Parts: sequence; structure tokens; C-alpha cells
Amino acid sequence: MRKYGHWSKWQFTLAFKVFVRRTEMAFFTRMTTDTKDRNKRNVVLMGRRTWECIPGKYRPLKNRINMVLTSQLLNCGDEAIVCKSIPHALDVISEMQNQVERIWVIGGSSVYKSAMESPHFGRLYLTRIKKKFECDTFFPLIPNDFVSIEDPAVPQGTQEENGIEFVYEVYERR
Repeated sequence: MRKYGHWSKWQFTLAFKVFVRRTEMAFFTRMTTDTKDRNKRNVVLMGRRTWECIPGKYRPLKNRINMVLTSQLLNCGDEAIVCKSIPHALDVISEMQNQVERIWVIGGSSVYKSAMESPHFGRLYLTRIKKKFECDTFFPLIPNDFVSIEDPAVPQGTQEENGIEFVYEVYERR
């Protein structure tokens, strides 16, 4: 079974969308879209609420295979593949393995937590905002078996947009 990546943006908080939008969204799009094999696409795996937070004009996320995890009845039509759990999603993806290069988990909190608990989860890409905001959803604790690494595709050091500082962090399972 393939390892899959992970991307975190603290659940599309209003503060994040307003203050760090251009730089972060361009980075997110590049990371989750780019593939080495032009005949393959990446999967973006998300929970139902994350799917619903994406404005309709941006759904599905272009040039990616969109997958939504939910225990509820949800009809996404041709826009996304609906799965009941991460194991179910991995089964569906394994049937499409010739079409898929990477899997990116993009939220929400419970999906992040479940993904990090999976033995197939190998790398975590985290955007850490260096400012406190009033939030009701938080990123789960990073497991102890993950270590900080550098990725040449990820900008190093503190980034800034609209007066808000943030850093990109990359972790890999030991």
C-alpha cells in the first residue's frame, strides 16, 4: 500500500483565508497538483465539512481527484468520490493506482487524526500561523514518531503576507 502525504491549513479559518490567502493557496495548489508523471493525478482527501467549506466555484479542486469522507449520505455527482472511511478510500484508490501519484489529506481535524494514525501515512506538511486567532477547530497533536525534515520543494524560514507570519513545516514518520 502506498504512503500518503498530508497537508494542513487549520481548517480554512476565516483569519487564514483573509490574511494568508495568495501565498498559501498558491503553495497548496502547487503541492497538491504537481505530479512527476503527467499521466497521473493526486488525490485530495477531505472530510465533508472541509468539502462544504470550499466555495462552490472552486469545487471540485481542479486537476486533482477529489475524495470526501463522510458517514452521511452525500451526493457529489461527478465532482468527488464519496467514501465512508480512510480504509475505504484507500481501497478505492488502490483500484485506481495507475491514475494516482500521491494522496493529500486536506482536513478536517478528525480526518487528519485518523490519517496520522494510519500506518500508510508517511509525511506531514503543516502551515503554522504565528498569530493567535479565535478558532473552534484545531490541528491534532503530531505523533511522537514524526521528525522534522527539510523538503527542497518547501520554502524555508518565516513567510509573511498581509502582516501575518507563517512557516511551512515538514515531518516524516521515522
